[in-house]
Amino acid sequence: MLPVVISLYIAWDTAVVKEQERLSLVATRAIARTESTFRQVEEALAAASALPSRPCSAEHIDGMRRISVQTRPVTEMGYFADGALQCTSWGAAGGSTAEWKVGYVTDRGVRVVPNKRAYGAPTVSMLGLQNANYCVLVDPVWLVDVTVRSTVQLALVARNGAVLATLNHPDPAAVDRIFRLGKSGIDGRHVAAVATSGDWVAIVLSPRQEFSASVRREQMVLLPGALLAMTSMIGLIVWLSRRRLSLKGELATAVRKREFVVHYQPLIELATGICVGAEALVRWRRPDGTLVRPDVFIPVAEENGLIGDITDQVVAGVVADLGAALRADRSLHVAINLVADDLQSGRVLRVIQRAIGPAGVRTEQIWLEATERGFLDPEVANVTINEARRLGHSIAIDDFGTGYSSLQYLESLHVDTLKIDKSFIDTVGTDSATSSITPHIIEMGKSLGLILVAEGIERPEQADYLIALGVQYGQGWYYAPALPAREFIAFYEDCRARHGSGPEVISRY
Repeated sequence: MLPVVISLYIAWDTAVVKEQERLSLVATRAIARTESTFRQVEEALAAASALPSRPCSAEHIDGMRRISVQTRPVTEMGYFADGALQCTSWGAAGGSTAEWKVGYVTDRGVRVVPNKRAYGAPTVSMLGLQNANYCVLVDPVWLVDVTVRSTVQLALVARNGAVLATLNHPDPAAVDRIFRLGKSGIDGRHVAAVATSGDWVAIVLSPRQEFSASVRREQMVLLPGALLAMTSMIGLIVWLSRRRLSLKGELATAVRKREFVVHYQPLIELATGICVGAEALVRWRRPDGTLVRPDVFIPVAEENGLIGDITDQVVAGVVADLGAALRADRSLHVAINLVADDLQSGRVLRVIQRAIGPAGVRTEQIWLEATERGFLDPEVANVTINEARRLGHSIAIDDFGTGYSSLQYLESLHVDTLKIDKSFIDTVGTDSATSSITPHIIEMGKSLGLILVAEGIERPEQADYLIALGVQYGQGWYYAPALPAREFIAFYEDCRARHGSGPEVISRY
């Protein structure tokens, strides 16, 4: 549902933005209209002040009438003296009207007084504008004479909050709230936009009903794409689920048909170059000959209770592949990787003993390795570790440094070997932030009396660096990749021919 929810939000947000852009354009036009009207009025007042004739004479009244006619916004012009209106462009007033009280004064000194009545149109409410002795009456419609939809409401407000002109009867309470807020937004039943310039604030309102219609239009545009995305996501989830279920089924079949083989990563004594053993790495060979990576199938096997059967096949494969070599050379050892379930149950120890006894392989020739994840319950793991060590196995922590509590494991678990993860070896000779950690790991392992094995050695300078720091053993592509059994035996024999045989079995003994 996430694409649909996102599309609804985008539709809402897009509709708000578009509506406010439309309303902001109306507000900007209203401000421009107001500015234009006031410029014309100021020019008219200045022209009246320059009339040469005696105030309220026939020539003077005729001059005011002419200015009124020529200035379109002006309905009527008047002349004040002695605190009263003396005459207008319609004729003499006889001082019958008192001078206007100031409503609002613009930055340019024009007095603005709402709700005045003209002699020529006494029923119409006018906007009075005065400068010095002259005044004019302007129909407020001139300030908001812009083209809008009938549902759009407009208010022109002075800087002091006085409403000077309106269009389509805006809600006074809404206008007041928006004026005090001073910015565009959604207010109650309206979407509002505000434009400000100098003395004037234009407020434009649009009913929420119209806005809701805009939202629905945007939704109609966006929802098909959202539904398509949702359908695609559902399809992807179904595909991945089926693939995972399919992988589970394939894996169960592979276990039943014993499709797992073992490759061997040589372990090298760094100081001499002698091959002293190997790490057994499981591979799934499908019937078509393709190999599936362990990181693909091991998690599925663990989740579905198949990992024990795979471990059993690895143990059987090691004995079948290297039993003769292990009997011929007691200095040779093979490390078998265990998962958390193996350490929890301890069952694998019985499996190993049953396999190696008839084959004549010594227990100390089989190392057991587990990643830090396998030691998440140290108390339970220690039971299996202690039993394994009693039988003669050496125990190694694999991929050390990538877990959460490495030091805690070293202090609480009775292990013999620490295998430094490849990610730390990669930093040797670089400016990486983790490059300084590697020597600390080495020193910590040495201080605890552990055998040290470096994983993932790929360059000679890495090997030299590790030798200088006292790391005894290593493995990686610099020496050899993981090899099928026959190729490993050939590699081992060639290495022994060139360098001689290795020491007695490497262990805590």
